[in-house]
Amino acid sequence: MISILGSTGSIGRQTIEVAGELGVKIAGLAAGGSTDVIERQARACRPQLVAMADDTAAKDLKDRLFGTGIEVAAGCDGVCRVAALPEAGTVVSAIVGAAGILPTVAAIEAGKRIALANKETLVAAGAYVMPLARRMGVEILPVDSEHAAIFQCLLAAAGGEVSRILLTASGGPFFGMTRAQLSGVTKEQALKHPSWTMGAKITVDSATLMNKGFEVIEAMWLFGVPLDKIEVIIHRESIIHSMVEYADGTIMAQLGCPDMKTPIRLALTWPRRATSQSRLDFERLAGLSLAKPDTETFGCLALCRQAATRGGTAPAALNGANEAAVGAFLKGDLPYLGIEGVCRTVLEQTQSKEPTLDNILAADRAARELANEVICAWSQQ
Repeated sequence: MISILGSTGSIGRQTIEVAGELGVKIAGLAAGGSTDVIERQARACRPQLVAMADDTAAKDLKDRLFGTGIEVAAGCDGVCRVAALPEAGTVVSAIVGAAGILPTVAAIEAGKRIALANKETLVAAGAYVMPLARRMGVEILPVDSEHAAIFQCLLAAAGGEVSRILLTASGGPFFGMTRAQLSGVTKEQALKHPSWTMGAKITVDSATLMNKGFEVIEAMWLFGVPLDKIEVIIHRESIIHSMVEYADGTIMAQLGCPDMKTPIRLALTWPRRATSQSRLDFERLAGLSLAKPDTETFGCLALCRQAATRGGTAPAALNGANEAAVGAFLKGDLPYLGIEGVCRTVLEQTQSKEPTLDNILAADRAARELANEVICAWSQQ
Protein backbone atom coordinates (compact mmCIF):
# COMPACT_ATOMS: atom_id res chain seq x y z
CA MET A 1 0.00 0.00 0.00
CA ILE A 2 1.04 3.60 -0.54
CA SER A 3 0.30 7.06 0.77
CA ILE A 4 0.31 10.06 -1.55
CA LEU A 5 1.28 13.50 -0.30
CA GLY A 6 0.06 16.14 -2.73
CA SER A 7 -2.60 13.94 -4.29
CA THR A 8 -4.47 16.78 -6.03
CA GLY A 9 -1.45 18.02 -7.98
CA SER A 10 -0.23 16.77 -11.35
CA ILE A 11 2.09 14.09 -9.94
CA GLY A 12 -0.44 13.05 -7.31
CA ARG A 13 -3.21 12.57 -9.85
CA GLN A 14 -0.96 10.59 -12.17
CA THR A 15 0.23 8.46 -9.23
CA ILE A 16 -3.38 7.52 -8.48
CA GLU A 17 -3.82 6.50 -12.14
CA VAL A 18 -0.62 4.43 -12.09
CA ALA A 19 -1.57 2.81 -8.77
CA GLY A 20 -4.91 1.83 -10.31
CA GLU A 21 -3.18 0.29 -13.33
CA LEU A 22 -0.80 -1.65 -11.06
CA GLY A 23 -3.44 -2.73 -8.57
CA VAL A 24 -1.66 -0.89 -5.74
CA LYS A 25 -3.96 0.11 -2.88
CA ILE A 26 -3.86 3.58 -1.35
CA ALA A 27 -3.76 3.90 2.43
CA GLY A 28 -3.70 7.67 2.71
CA LEU A 29 -4.08 10.88 0.73
CA ALA A 30 -2.98 14.39 1.64
CA ALA A 31 -3.31 17.73 -0.11
CA GLY A 32 -3.39 21.42 0.58
CA GLY A 33 -5.98 22.75 -1.82
CA SER A 34 -8.90 21.50 -3.89
CA THR A 35 -11.56 19.93 -1.67
CA ASP A 36 -13.60 18.91 -4.71
CA VAL A 37 -10.72 16.93 -6.21
CA ILE A 38 -9.65 15.16 -3.04
CA GLU A 39 -13.25 14.26 -2.22
CA ARG A 40 -13.53 12.50 -5.59
CA GLN A 41 -10.19 10.82 -5.02
CA ALA A 42 -11.18 9.64 -1.54
CA ARG A 43 -14.48 8.20 -2.73
CA ALA A 44 -12.74 6.40 -5.60
CA CYS A 45 -9.67 5.11 -3.71
CA ARG A 46 -11.25 4.53 -0.26
CA PRO A 47 -8.14 5.35 1.82
CA GLN A 48 -8.37 5.02 5.57
CA LEU A 49 -7.04 8.54 6.19
CA VAL A 50 -7.20 11.80 4.24
CA ALA A 51 -5.54 15.02 5.36
CA MET A 52 -5.89 18.64 4.29
CA ALA A 53 -3.18 21.14 5.22
CA ASP A 54 -5.79 23.89 5.46
CA ASP A 55 -7.98 23.58 8.56
CA THR A 56 -11.08 25.08 6.92
CA ALA A 57 -10.75 22.80 3.91
CA ALA A 58 -10.34 19.81 6.24
CA LYS A 59 -13.58 20.67 8.06
CA ASP A 60 -15.40 20.96 4.73
CA LEU A 61 -14.00 17.64 3.56
CA LYS A 62 -14.96 15.93 6.82
CA ASP A 63 -18.56 17.03 6.30
CA ARG A 64 -18.51 15.83 2.70
CA LEU A 65 -17.12 12.42 3.61
CA PHE A 66 -19.44 11.86 6.56
CA GLY A 67 -20.68 8.29 6.61
CA THR A 68 -17.92 6.89 4.36
CA GLY A 69 -15.74 5.64 7.22
CA ILE A 70 -12.80 7.68 5.92
CA GLU A 71 -11.02 9.64 8.64
CA VAL A 72 -10.13 13.25 7.87
CA ALA A 73 -7.19 15.01 9.54
CA ALA A 74 -6.10 18.64 9.39
CA GLY A 75 -2.96 20.74 9.25
CA CYS A 76 0.68 19.76 8.94
CA ASP A 77 0.23 17.22 11.76
CA GLY A 78 -2.53 15.54 9.75
CA VAL A 79 -0.38 15.40 6.62
CA CYS A 80 2.46 13.91 8.67
CA ARG A 81 0.03 11.27 9.98
CA VAL A 82 -0.69 10.26 6.38
CA ALA A 83 3.06 10.11 5.74
CA ALA A 84 3.60 7.76 8.69
CA LEU A 85 0.61 5.42 8.27
CA PRO A 86 1.70 1.91 9.32
CA GLU A 87 -0.14 0.31 6.40
CA ALA A 88 1.79 2.27 3.74
CA GLY A 89 5.11 0.79 2.71
CA THR A 90 5.86 3.58 0.23
CA VAL A 91 5.13 7.29 0.49
CA VAL A 92 4.93 9.38 -2.65
CA SER A 93 6.12 12.85 -1.65
CA ALA A 94 4.62 15.22 -4.23
CA ILE A 95 3.61 18.27 -2.19
CA VAL A 96 4.80 21.44 -3.91
CA GLY A 97 7.49 23.49 -2.19
CA ALA A 98 9.02 23.53 1.27
CA ALA A 99 5.68 22.38 2.70
CA GLY A 100 6.83 18.89 1.76
CA ILE A 101 9.83 18.85 4.09
CA LEU A 102 8.22 17.93 7.42
CA PRO A 103 5.87 15.25 5.98
CA THR A 104 8.79 13.67 4.11
CA VAL A 105 10.85 13.70 7.31
CA ALA A 106 7.92 12.05 9.12
CA ALA A 107 7.79 9.33 6.47
CA ILE A 108 11.52 8.71 6.75
CA GLU A 109 11.35 8.56 10.54
CA ALA A 110 8.56 5.98 10.16
CA GLY A 111 10.85 3.87 7.96
CA LYS A 112 8.89 4.32 4.72
CA ARG A 113 10.33 3.94 1.26
CA ILE A 114 10.19 7.39 -0.34
CA ALA A 115 9.16 8.04 -3.94
CA LEU A 116 10.38 11.62 -4.09
CA ALA A 117 8.75 14.13 -6.42
CA ASN A 118 9.14 17.08 -4.03
CA LYS A 119 12.60 18.33 -5.00
CA GLU A 120 12.44 21.19 -2.48
CA THR A 121 12.89 18.65 0.32
CA LEU A 122 16.44 18.00 -0.86
CA VAL A 123 17.10 21.52 -2.18
CA ALA A 124 16.32 23.10 1.18
CA ALA A 125 17.00 20.22 3.56
CA GLY A 126 19.20 17.70 1.78
CA ALA A 127 21.96 18.15 4.37
CA TYR A 128 19.50 16.97 7.02
CA VAL A 129 17.27 14.55 5.09
CA MET A 130 19.89 12.35 3.43
CA PRO A 131 21.83 11.52 6.64
CA LEU A 132 18.47 10.82 8.34
CA ALA A 133 17.49 8.45 5.52
CA ARG A 134 20.81 6.62 5.83
CA ARG A 135 20.41 6.26 9.61
CA MET A 136 16.89 4.91 9.17
CA GLY A 137 17.88 2.60 6.31
CA VAL A 138 15.29 4.30 4.09
CA GLU A 139 15.49 4.10 0.31
CA ILE A 140 14.74 7.31 -1.61
CA LEU A 141 13.70 6.73 -5.22
CA PRO A 142 13.48 9.79 -7.48
CA VAL A 143 10.28 10.55 -9.39
CA ASP A 144 11.66 13.54 -11.32
CA SER A 145 12.19 12.23 -14.85
CA GLU A 146 15.79 13.50 -14.91
CA HIS A 147 16.78 11.96 -11.61
CA ALA A 148 15.01 8.72 -12.41
CA ALA A 149 17.11 8.66 -15.59
CA ILE A 150 20.34 9.30 -13.67
CA PHE A 151 19.41 6.61 -11.15
CA GLN A 152 19.08 4.10 -13.98
CA CYS A 153 22.24 5.22 -15.78
CA LEU A 154 24.24 4.88 -12.56
CA LEU A 155 23.41 1.18 -12.42
CA ALA A 156 26.40 0.72 -14.72
CA ALA A 157 28.74 2.14 -12.06
CA ALA A 158 30.60 -0.24 -9.78
CA GLY A 159 32.65 2.37 -7.95
CA GLY A 160 34.07 5.83 -8.52
CA GLU A 161 34.10 5.79 -12.30
CA VAL A 162 31.56 8.59 -12.78
CA SER A 163 33.08 11.58 -14.58
CA ARG A 164 30.00 13.78 -15.08
CA ILE A 165 26.27 13.84 -14.65
CA LEU A 166 24.61 15.50 -17.63
CA LEU A 167 21.24 16.81 -16.51
CA THR A 168 19.01 17.61 -19.46
CA ALA A 169 16.60 20.55 -19.60
CA SER A 170 13.96 21.44 -22.16
CA GLY A 171 14.92 25.10 -21.88
CA GLY A 172 11.33 26.07 -21.19
CA PRO A 173 9.14 28.29 -23.38
CA PHE A 174 11.69 31.14 -23.65
CA PHE A 175 14.75 29.31 -24.96
CA GLY A 176 16.78 31.58 -27.24
CA MET A 177 15.21 34.82 -26.01
CA THR A 178 17.17 37.85 -24.79
CA ARG A 179 16.80 39.68 -21.48
CA ALA A 180 15.05 42.49 -23.33
CA GLN A 181 12.53 40.04 -24.76
CA LEU A 182 11.97 38.45 -21.36
CA SER A 183 11.12 41.80 -19.77
CA GLY A 184 7.62 41.68 -21.26
CA VAL A 185 6.81 38.03 -20.58
CA THR A 186 3.29 37.35 -19.28
CA LYS A 187 1.98 34.70 -16.93
CA GLU A 188 0.13 33.00 -19.79
CA GLN A 189 3.34 32.74 -21.81
CA ALA A 190 5.32 31.38 -18.86
CA LEU A 191 2.74 28.65 -18.27
CA LYS A 192 3.06 27.22 -21.79
CA HIS A 193 5.73 24.56 -21.32
CA PRO A 194 6.89 23.01 -24.61
CA SER A 195 7.10 19.40 -23.38
CA TRP A 196 5.43 18.73 -20.04
CA THR A 197 2.05 19.36 -18.40
CA MET A 198 2.72 20.42 -14.81
CA GLY A 199 1.42 22.63 -12.04
CA ALA A 200 1.77 26.41 -12.29
CA LYS A 201 4.65 26.84 -9.86
CA ILE A 202 6.95 24.22 -11.36
CA THR A 203 6.06 25.38 -14.88
CA VAL A 204 7.23 28.91 -14.05
CA ASP A 205 10.35 27.45 -12.41
CA SER A 206 11.04 25.59 -15.64
CA ALA A 207 10.67 28.83 -17.61
CA THR A 208 13.22 30.64 -15.42
CA LEU A 209 15.49 27.53 -15.24
CA MET A 210 15.27 27.76 -11.45
CA ASN A 211 13.78 24.28 -11.56
CA LYS A 212 16.85 22.96 -13.33
CA GLY A 213 19.13 24.65 -10.82
CA PHE A 214 17.16 23.02 -8.03
CA GLU A 215 17.56 19.69 -9.81
CA VAL A 216 21.33 20.19 -9.78
CA ILE A 217 21.22 20.54 -5.99
CA GLU A 218 18.85 17.59 -5.72
CA ALA A 219 21.24 15.44 -7.77
CA MET A 220 24.13 16.35 -5.47
CA TRP A 221 22.26 14.94 -2.49
CA LEU A 222 20.59 11.98 -4.16
CA PHE A 223 23.71 10.61 -5.81
CA GLY A 224 26.53 11.99 -3.65
CA VAL A 225 28.15 13.77 -6.60
CA PRO A 226 29.98 17.10 -6.15
CA LEU A 227 28.63 20.24 -7.79
CA ASP A 228 31.49 20.52 -10.30
CA LYS A 229 30.58 17.12 -11.75
CA ILE A 230 27.01 18.08 -12.62
CA GLU A 231 26.32 19.91 -15.88
CA VAL A 232 23.08 21.11 -17.44
CA ILE A 233 22.44 20.46 -21.13
CA ILE A 234 19.53 21.99 -23.03
CA HIS A 235 17.64 19.29 -24.91
CA ARG A 236 14.49 20.71 -26.42
CA GLU A 237 12.81 17.45 -27.40
CA SER A 238 12.71 15.96 -23.85
CA ILE A 239 13.53 12.49 -25.18
CA ILE A 240 16.93 12.10 -23.46
CA HIS A 241 15.98 12.42 -19.82
CA SER A 242 19.57 12.66 -18.56
CA MET A 243 23.00 11.07 -19.04
CA VAL A 244 26.00 9.89 -17.04
CA GLU A 245 29.53 10.05 -18.41
CA TYR A 246 32.08 7.56 -17.09
CA ALA A 247 35.84 7.89 -16.71
CA ASP A 248 36.49 5.95 -19.91
CA GLY A 249 34.41 8.40 -21.96
CA THR A 250 31.35 6.15 -22.18
CA ILE A 251 28.06 8.01 -21.82
CA MET A 252 24.96 6.20 -20.64
CA ALA A 253 21.67 7.91 -21.52
CA GLN A 254 18.08 7.08 -20.64
CA LEU A 255 15.58 7.80 -23.40
CA GLY A 256 11.82 7.67 -23.38
CA CYS A 257 8.60 9.52 -24.07
CA PRO A 258 8.02 12.70 -22.06
CA ASP A 259 5.53 10.95 -19.77
CA MET A 260 5.72 11.35 -15.98
CA LYS A 261 3.90 8.07 -15.48
CA THR A 262 7.10 6.25 -16.47
CA PRO A 263 9.23 7.43 -13.50
CA ILE A 264 6.22 7.16 -11.19
CA ARG A 265 5.69 3.56 -12.24
CA LEU A 266 9.39 2.79 -11.78
CA ALA A 267 9.44 4.26 -8.27
CA LEU A 268 6.38 2.25 -7.22
CA THR A 269 7.61 -1.08 -8.57
CA TRP A 270 11.41 -0.95 -8.36
CA PRO A 271 13.40 -3.25 -8.65
CA ARG A 272 10.73 -4.66 -10.98
CA ARG A 273 9.68 -2.88 -14.16
CA ALA A 274 5.96 -3.00 -14.70
CA THR A 275 4.61 -3.31 -18.22
CA SER A 276 3.57 -0.05 -19.87
CA GLN A 277 2.04 0.87 -23.20
CA SER A 278 4.26 3.96 -23.50
CA ARG A 279 6.66 3.45 -26.39
CA LEU A 280 9.15 5.81 -28.02
CA ASP A 281 8.68 6.44 -31.73
CA PHE A 282 12.19 6.20 -33.15
CA GLU A 283 11.32 8.66 -35.88
CA ARG A 284 11.40 11.29 -33.14
CA LEU A 285 15.13 10.64 -32.67
CA ALA A 286 16.06 12.07 -36.07
CA GLY A 287 16.33 15.69 -34.94
CA LEU A 288 17.59 15.61 -31.35
CA SER A 289 19.41 18.76 -30.26
CA LEU A 290 21.82 19.57 -27.43
CA ALA A 291 23.02 23.02 -26.36
CA LYS A 292 24.62 24.83 -23.44
CA PRO A 293 22.30 26.89 -21.23
CA ASP A 294 22.49 30.68 -21.39
CA THR A 295 23.20 31.47 -17.73
CA GLU A 296 23.49 35.21 -18.36
CA THR A 297 19.95 35.45 -19.71
CA PHE A 298 18.59 32.82 -17.30
CA GLY A 299 20.39 33.83 -14.13
CA CYS A 300 18.42 31.58 -11.76
CA LEU A 301 20.55 28.62 -12.81
CA ALA A 302 23.68 30.45 -11.62
CA LEU A 303 21.94 31.48 -8.39
CA CYS A 304 21.36 27.82 -7.55
CA ARG A 305 25.03 27.03 -8.02
CA GLN A 306 25.94 29.96 -5.77
CA ALA A 307 23.59 28.70 -3.06
CA ALA A 308 24.92 25.14 -3.38
CA THR A 309 28.50 26.40 -3.10
CA ARG A 310 27.68 28.38 0.05
CA GLY A 311 25.86 25.38 1.50
CA GLY A 312 24.25 25.36 4.93
CA THR A 313 20.87 27.07 4.88
CA ALA A 314 21.57 29.15 1.74
CA PRO A 315 19.66 26.76 -0.57
CA ALA A 316 16.67 26.85 1.81
CA ALA A 317 16.69 30.64 1.67
CA LEU A 318 16.85 30.64 -2.12
CA ASN A 319 13.98 28.17 -2.32
CA GLY A 320 11.83 30.20 0.08
CA ALA A 321 12.51 33.40 -1.85
CA ASN A 322 11.65 31.71 -5.11
CA GLU A 323 8.34 30.38 -3.81
CA ALA A 324 7.37 33.88 -2.68
CA ALA A 325 8.51 35.48 -5.94
CA VAL A 326 6.78 32.96 -8.20
CA GLY A 327 3.58 33.34 -6.18
CA ALA A 328 3.75 37.12 -6.67
CA PHE A 329 4.38 36.71 -10.40
CA LEU A 330 1.38 34.40 -10.77
CA LYS A 331 -0.80 36.96 -8.96
CA GLY A 332 0.43 39.75 -11.23
CA ASP A 333 2.36 41.54 -8.46
CA LEU A 334 5.84 40.99 -9.91
CA PRO A 335 7.23 41.03 -13.46
CA TYR A 336 8.83 37.88 -14.85
CA LEU A 337 12.43 39.10 -14.48
CA GLY A 338 11.55 40.22 -10.97
CA ILE A 339 11.58 36.57 -9.89
CA GLU A 340 15.32 36.37 -10.46
CA GLY A 341 15.84 39.86 -8.99
CA VAL A 342 14.02 39.04 -5.76
CA CYS A 343 15.86 35.73 -5.37
CA ARG A 344 19.24 37.37 -5.99
CA THR A 345 18.55 40.07 -3.39
CA VAL A 346 17.44 37.57 -0.76
CA LEU A 347 20.40 35.26 -1.37
CA GLU A 348 22.85 38.18 -1.13
CA GLN A 349 21.34 39.35 2.15
CA THR A 350 21.02 35.92 3.77
CA GLN A 351 23.61 34.56 6.16
CA SER A 352 24.00 30.81 5.83
CA LYS A 353 23.84 28.78 9.02
CA GLU A 354 24.36 25.16 10.05
CA PRO A 355 21.67 23.08 8.30
CA THR A 356 19.80 21.73 11.31
CA LEU A 357 16.10 21.16 10.70
CA ASP A 358 15.17 24.15 12.88
CA ASN A 359 17.64 26.40 11.07
CA ILE A 360 16.42 25.23 7.66
CA LEU A 361 12.79 25.99 8.51
CA ALA A 362 13.77 29.33 10.04
CA ALA A 363 15.78 30.25 6.93
CA ASP A 364 12.78 29.42 4.76
CA ARG A 365 10.50 31.66 6.82
CA ALA A 366 13.00 34.53 6.95
CA ALA A 367 13.61 34.35 3.20
CA ARG A 368 9.89 34.55 2.46
CA GLU A 369 9.52 37.57 4.73
CA LEU A 370 12.45 39.35 3.09
CA ALA A 371 11.23 38.39 -0.37
CA ASN A 372 7.80 39.84 0.35
CA GLU A 373 9.42 43.09 1.50
CA VAL A 374 11.41 43.25 -1.74
CA ILE A 375 8.29 42.44 -3.78
CA CYS A 376 6.35 45.20 -2.00
CA ALA A 377 9.11 47.72 -2.68
CA TRP A 378 9.25 46.55 -6.31
CA SER A 379 5.52 47.10 -6.80
CA GLN A 380 5.81 50.66 -5.47
CA GLN A 381 8.49 51.67 -7.98
